[in-house]
Amino acid sequence: MAVTPFDSVITRDLFGDKEVGALFSDSAEVRGMLLFEGALAKAQGGLGIIPETAAAAINRASQEVLIDPAALTTGTASAGVSAPALVEAFRKAMEAPEHAAYVHWGATSQDVIDTGLILRLRRAIQIIDQRLTQLIETLADKAAAEAETVMAARTRSQIATPTTLGAKIAVWRASLRRCRDRIGQIKPRLLCVSLSGASGTNAAMGPRAEEVADALADALNLRHAATPWHSARDNIAELGSVMTLLTGATGKMGLDLLQLMQSEVREVSAGVGGGSSTMPHKANPVSPEALIALARANAGIVGRLYEAQLHAQEREGAAWALEWLTLPQIIIATAAALRHAQGLADTLEAQPAAMRASMDATNGLMLAEAASFALAEHMPRPEAQALVKSACQTALMEKRTLREVLA
Repeated sequence: MAVTPFDSVITRDLFGDKEVGALFSDSAEVRGMLLFEGALAKAQGGLGIIPETAAAAINRASQEVLIDPAALTTGTASAGVSAPALVEAFRKAMEAPEHAAYVHWGATSQDVIDTGLILRLRRAIQIIDQRLTQLIETLADKAAAEAETVMAARTRSQIATPTTLGAKIAVWRASLRRCRDRIGQIKPRLLCVSLSGASGTNAAMGPRAEEVADALADALNLRHAATPWHSARDNIAELGSVMTLLTGATGKMGLDLLQLMQSEVREVSAGVGGGSSTMPHKANPVSPEALIALARANAGIVGRLYEAQLHAQEREGAAWALEWLTLPQIIIATAAALRHAQGLADTLEAQPAAMRASMDATNGLMLAEAASFALAEHMPRPEAQALVKSACQTALMEKRTLREVLA
């Protein structure tokens, strides 16, 4: 098995996501950092902080040069971060020492790494938001179509009262809509450049530092945060929280479907069942199981992002590295969960005969609450509840319907 199922060629189609996973590849990380360096030089050249000729050369090279991520391995292991090795490789690849000297002017490692991350997260969030919107729309159609499909509600694993499949789907959809709202709310706080220099003061850029940051933000279509966020990691933790809430919502959908698709229940069908290595009759609920596993996995590791908020002083390597070990898994798991959930939503079908059989098997006991309230119109409610409870016990013992006993 690979270090994570997201990277394994065996399990990546089950737990991973090709489109979003590509954003967390080494090459994507390098590309994000180069975009930062090019945009920074362009902003500084426009303000006269570095020569315009050097700025143009750096910006052009940032879009053209190819840097092998493997070339950064040794330098990253030595420095604990990839930025110094990247800057060195970039300067060398430019083959123009007079211009390369102005690469990374006044910035620090965290500026380039964090801004490069935000550029990739922006695209990941866009993909997730698009998938989430599609899932919400599909579930809206399903909820409307099944609004009158009566089935048994279950509380604490026991049949409770009648409900409809449409009502159950509407609950899934409501949670997902709230998650979509949360994604919209975090974007202004999260999608910001980092440009604060060595210790968060931007001293190396002098009095025009704020102008540079504004110009950089404009060039990358990001916001300029009012204060440095080198050691303020609440927005990263918030993103992880929102993604974990989202996988929790899809996991709830998966758990409900898993139980409704059990062999002895089969009140709904959804997805394509997976086969068994030894039992030809099996059609295992692969996608519902994946949704549950992904939700539990995210819930188990999101706490590391809360730990990473304990970021000492103006910068700390350990807390920062903890984010690298955690956030990509949460984002990829979320994308994979939405992919599985969409497949289930697309194929979800009610099985009314099985639903009716489940309700009939209670001999009318699932209508006990309704009966007690009906009788409460003619006697005190406590007496009505006691009468119905006694009738339920008689119906169970004598294998009669509640209606018969109450009559």
